[in-house]
Amino acid sequence: MKRVLVTGADGFIGSHLSEFLVQKGYRVRGLVNYNSFNSWGWLDTSPYAKEMEIVSGDIRDPFFCKTITKEIDVVFHLAALIAIPFSYQAPQSYIETNVNGTANICLGAIENNVGLVIHTSTSEVYGTAKYVPIDENHPLQPQSPYSASKIGADAMAQSFHNSFGLPLITARPFNTYGPRQSARAIIPTIITQMLAGKKTIELGDISPTRDFNFVLDTVLGFYKLFQAEKAVGKCVNIGSNSEISIKDLFEKIKKITNSQCELAVDKTRIRPEKSEVYRLLADNALIKEIAGYIPEFGLDRGLEETVKWFSDPINLKKYKWDIYNV
Repeated sequence: MKRVLVTGADGFIGSHLSEFLVQKGYRVRGLVNYNSFNSWGWLDTSPYAKEMEIVSGDIRDPFFCKTITKEIDVVFHLAALIAIPFSYQAPQSYIETNVNGTANICLGAIENNVGLVIHTSTSEVYGTAKYVPIDENHPLQPQSPYSASKIGADAMAQSFHNSFGLPLITARPFNTYGPRQSARAIIPTIITQMLAGKKTIELGDISPTRDFNFVLDTVLGFYKLFQAEKAVGKCVNIGSNSEISIKDLFEKIKKITNSQCELAVDKTRIRPEKSEVYRLLADNALIKEIAGYIPEFGLDRGLEETVKWFSDPINLKKYKWDIYNV
């Protein structure tokens, strides 16, 4: 039984990944962000929480990171600030958490002889596609403070592999969606407004396209990379190799929810022109080749599962659908 640390275990992808690893028989230490409410985020309601070692802390503290990585075989590093609009308001916090936090985790991993670190990147580092599908050699373009901080975090993580021989894989998921995703993301924004009965759904720019991957497919990608020796030292996309515009996505969800709502553009939700990423489409050939990865959920099935989860009044109540969540 490998001893596994998941940073960001209280979050959207992290909670699903932690549960998946418990089901696979791993001993999971889940790092959740320290807070005075003693909240474990999504792990508060997880039936698998009692089978994990849950620790509260902050990756910005290097001393804490040296402690949390003790007696650990594998680190799945997901903890990060991820909201793009908020990065315009608080860029320094993104540097401290995403760049410095990643360095702290890598330092702890080296000191404690961790066997493997899987560092989480994002497709946002590619910026608007210069060619499609986007493979791992695509240029990196910092089109927001968030993407700049993740480019920095990726470089920091890779530097520990190159300089100190830290066994490291950079997993680069494209747009993940599914149950538990925060309302700052486009799919929960659409679904929660529709289920709340709004007649007019407010969105930002509806022309960009995205490569959406259901959360359990993203989790599967992490797991497949964890098992792939050939992935060590590489950056690897996790995506579906398909794209859809936000407008067409809206129409799909409208059909699933049987909503009669209309679409309206809210200017406050539109990114600065040079910051908007207009097209993302993953080339997932590498992860298929070296890890045997095949996504199990198509977009239609994944959206149906997501709408089903949000349709539960207990889940929908957790979301402030009437407030723009940055």
